[in-house]
Amino acid sequence: MKCVDDFRLRFGKQELVPIMIGGMGVDISTAELALEAARLGGIGHISDAMVPTVSDRRFKTHFVKEKLKLYKFNVASADKSPVHFDLGRLSEATHNHVGRTMEAKIGEGMIFVNCMEKLTMNAPRETLRVRLSSALDAGIDGITLSAGLHLGSFALIADHPRFRDAKLGIIVSSLRALQLFLRKNAKLNRLPDYIVVEGPLAGGHLGFGMDWAKYDLLLIVSEIQQYLQSEQLAIPLIPAGGIFTGSDAVSFLEKGAAAVQVATRFTVAQECGLPAEVQQEYFKASEDDIEVNTISPTGYPMRMLKNSPAIGSGIRPNCEAYGYLLDGTGSCAYVIAYNREVGAHAKAKKKTKHISVLDKTCLCTHMRNFDCWTCGQYTYRLKDTTRRLEDGSYQILSAEHVFRDYQFSTDQKVALPD
Repeated sequence: MKCVDDFRLRFGKQELVPIMIGGMGVDISTAELALEAARLGGIGHISDAMVPTVSDRRFKTHFVKEKLKLYKFNVASADKSPVHFDLGRLSEATHNHVGRTMEAKIGEGMIFVNCMEKLTMNAPRETLRVRLSSALDAGIDGITLSAGLHLGSFALIADHPRFRDAKLGIIVSSLRALQLFLRKNAKLNRLPDYIVVEGPLAGGHLGFGMDWAKYDLLLIVSEIQQYLQSEQLAIPLIPAGGIFTGSDAVSFLEKGAAAVQVATRFTVAQECGLPAEVQQEYFKASEDDIEVNTISPTGYPMRMLKNSPAIGSGIRPNCEAYGYLLDGTGSCAYVIAYNREVGAHAKAKKKTKHISVLDKTCLCTHMRNFDCWTCGQYTYRLKDTTRRLEDGSYQILSAEHVFRDYQFSTDQKVALPD
């Protein structure tokens, strides 16, 4: 009976353990988690979501505080179009996060950065170009393009000296999305080095509508495999979403997948950025506690725990400090929804006034504060991967333990910690 370790992900002459840890933001996939994956011979992701905040936490910089001070005059205004990121400071924050992580890397594995197109930041092209270029400058091994079609992302860095050297990949949830990407970038003569095929059981934002349950990862991967073969394109495919055991991974590797991307089981690792009390919420969750909703301002459905503090919260938008989801005109679906509720309660007495926004959430603030508990569909199975302690809590795992269990387990078994 085969295990994951019987396979290898190949990039040219380089061979890696075919396990990729997904890029969970904000700083849930920490540098420590990515470094462990690389040390163990696989691929780890860090995320560039809210990278100034991550830099402030890791290196005691003051990017967020300085930005808020600069735009404090606009806090009470419904018009957020004046609020922009200083691109030089954004580059500096990226250099801090990526560069320091790469300096600490040991082992034969690689570290990639997950880059979300939907972090528009009131200047979509300009901020995306800086985030991508700065990550390459800082020595990242590869970039995974996520949360969007990224039709113009390759063009933004086509003149970068590492454009053909670094590993560049794209996350898709359908053959059509991949075809659009390949067609748009054909003139650059630069194929992606890998394709992550993310299915409907993944955590966080989904590349599907609210009919996500109709889709099946295995069928999507098979369809994309057949297309690539017909076009004679040898691009490694990496399935993601719902791959909970090593045996699940082997079932894809035996069918030709180059590797698998996994994340849910690493949310309860010691190296993960989730606070310990939130990790216990993940352990305690039942299948009924997991929902897919449409409260994200990005427009994508999002899977999370029903008891996430972000759901129904009417917190004031903090665009002057964050503002990551402001589009090219300074608009955000949550800002619109919040102002609508403020207007509807304008006549309420101040001391009894309470704003609740049910249809959207302030993703920037809540993700920063770990109050938006995004999760994979199989989060309810996490309790079966560890031990219950005498005080009723669950034992937190090490990233190495989870990684090795994926790598060597067979027969749908999950190894419990010592």
